[in-house]
Amino acid sequence: MYRRQFLKALAASAAATYPLLNTWPTGGAHAAATPQDLAIGKRTLEVNGRAATVFGLTGPGGKPGLELVADTDFNVRLHNDTEESTLIHWHGLTPPWHMDGVPDNPAALLTSKQNRIYNFPVGRGGTHWMHAHTLQEQSLLAAPLIVRTAEDLARDEQDVVILLHDFSFKSPEELLAGLKSGSSTHGEMNMGHQGMMQRMMPMMKSGEMPMNHQGMTMPGMADMDVNDIEYDAYLANDRTLDDPEVVRVEKGGRIRLRIINGATATAFTIDTGAVAGSLVAVDGQDIIPVAGNRFPISMGQRVDIRLQLPSAQKSFPILALREGAAERTGIILATPEAAVTKISAKGSEMAPVLDLALEEKLRAAVPLVGRSPARRYGATLMGDMVSYAWAIETSESLNVNRNERVRITMRNMSMMSHPMHLHGHHFQVVEINGTAFSGAVRDTVMLPMMSQVVIEFDADNTGRWPLHCHHLYHMAAGMMSFVSYDDA
Repeated sequence: MYRRQFLKALAASAAATYPLLNTWPTGGAHAAATPQDLAIGKRTLEVNGRAATVFGLTGPGGKPGLELVADTDFNVRLHNDTEESTLIHWHGLTPPWHMDGVPDNPAALLTSKQNRIYNFPVGRGGTHWMHAHTLQEQSLLAAPLIVRTAEDLARDEQDVVILLHDFSFKSPEELLAGLKSGSSTHGEMNMGHQGMMQRMMPMMKSGEMPMNHQGMTMPGMADMDVNDIEYDAYLANDRTLDDPEVVRVEKGGRIRLRIINGATATAFTIDTGAVAGSLVAVDGQDIIPVAGNRFPISMGQRVDIRLQLPSAQKSFPILALREGAAERTGIILATPEAAVTKISAKGSEMAPVLDLALEEKLRAAVPLVGRSPARRYGATLMGDMVSYAWAIETSESLNVNRNERVRITMRNMSMMSHPMHLHGHHFQVVEINGTAFSGAVRDTVMLPMMSQVVIEFDADNTGRWPLHCHHLYHMAAGMMSFVSYDDA
């Protein structure tokens, strides 16, 4: 059966109450001459047998999010149908600064029942997403934003989109207050953060700190803090493994997984199980393919993984393993006649702690054009779990001129990982822990504790652009800076 016939048959039988991400054919990608409507609303979600009121972002056809065509216009009318003021950031796109979606930078919040039209070039294809740049992101105010190329639409390949999230019945304000008060449950270190830093700093300054792909280590070093919050559930397309989404696939078919880590404070490892995958893109940017079965994904990042399924009637779990823990979530790929067995939401082993081993292997399919940086900056990531105060310290303001190549050396001097996201641009990873290379082009890169990552980008989008940790509560507690154009 050809892919389009197969998907058409699936779409015809799909439920229409709140359509899932993967029940519509990939031909739904849209190039709009008139604005498409995107509504911010409230909905009821059942999690672990309990009802919860959460946000939703509903596009054409009642489907979550948007599907667009590359090299057309992003022509969207955003409606706020809730009683709360909010705003949406188009993560992965490069809009004009006033349309970026960060409250008061420079646009005001979208008030209740207000509409706003966004119109700018979409750019190249890729797996992106959209989300509130407020604590409302924790309450599931996020959705996929998939931009497909003509090649994507013509390819004999089934797209499967997976949006990951972490979920709590507590409000995000309660969660943040608990973190600041020290009452939140998280991994404890064996010695105080300040004492550890005092031991490390002389070695850092002298260059004697041993380094590996994780970051910097020293004998007797305490374990890093991994997870700030023990969530009530971990979701894939709004569902837990107690009732996962089952995506019907063609026997022997080819699948493109488009996986978005929309979690606010949880990193995952994607496990494709018995089916070997090929990582073909990160953060919506093509890379030289990398084969494997496990792929790390930190908050805000996206991975595109191509699978070639065997010619058998089987089911194939695609799992997201919570970093440093046993919890997991995911979806099930299943051929039409395959039985689907229940999978526990807890694994028998602790999942890996994310490191930079894969990042060091990634190579951009289309790297930045070679040129020397006109400006070089350093940014130090600081903070600790005890005070729950986080910051990006720079020796000078991150000011740039248009058309300059800019280099930023980021050093993580804290005991937690930080996924660092730059708005309005795509950057290339050019050095990790002192080793230079031509790495992936992306918009979010993870820095493990005591590590160093160097990025370069072209200053081609005037504005005052946030550079911040994509751990929502680290950002809310101070880990945000700005790259400012001199003419903005």
